[in-house]
Amino acid sequence: MLGLIGKGLVIGLLVSAPMGPVGVLCIQRTLSKGRWYGFFTGVGAMLSDVLYATITCLGMGFVVAFIESNHALLQLGGSLVLGLFGLYTFLSNPVASLQKRQEGKVSYTHGLVTGFLLTFSNVLIVLFYIGLFAHFDFVLQTYSIWMLAGGLLCIGLGAVLWWFGITYLVSKVRKWFNIRSIWVFNRIVGGLLILLALAGIILQIVHLS
Repeated sequence: MLGLIGKGLVIGLLVSAPMGPVGVLCIQRTLSKGRWYGFFTGVGAMLSDVLYATITCLGMGFVVAFIESNHALLQLGGSLVLGLFGLYTFLSNPVASLQKRQEGKVSYTHGLVTGFLLTFSNVLIVLFYIGLFAHFDFVLQTYSIWMLAGGLLCIGLGAVLWWFGITYLVSKVRKWFNIRSIWVFNRIVGGLLILLALAGIILQIVHLS
């Protein structure tokens, strides 16, 4: 169970860390409206992430026997998917599509709902979850439904910790914060995902040989 908790926290952090549109919006609101507006935007994104993680987990759970009988090949495939998302994150520049806009008074509820809807519109996140679940052995036949539910809660907790930390950091360095530094941050996160994927691919190739 402790291993599943750790996996859930790491997956939650990895899903939240790449700075897509919701990340840019979260930081923008933190700078313009205050930390908690940005944080609740991130919480909305977390709720959508957990929903997609649950859907992915249930889908993989139905074919768990197939997953375990093809464990090495699926881990290799999961690492490839993880690497592709890492490459996409490394090359993307969400700031290029960021438009400065004047928002009216934004409530925490509005921030949460818009964060949820913006993240929910990205259905490709399911592919990212499939890659992560396969890479980290998140869905196994030995895990009970309650263990998986705990793991999913930990994915949410990992995401909340990320948004709590990033909004805190941005609010503290707001005088020196340059929104274009998100591009550099995305390259760091993308590079780490690529390295993680390469490590998984190498291990599986050695295992298969």
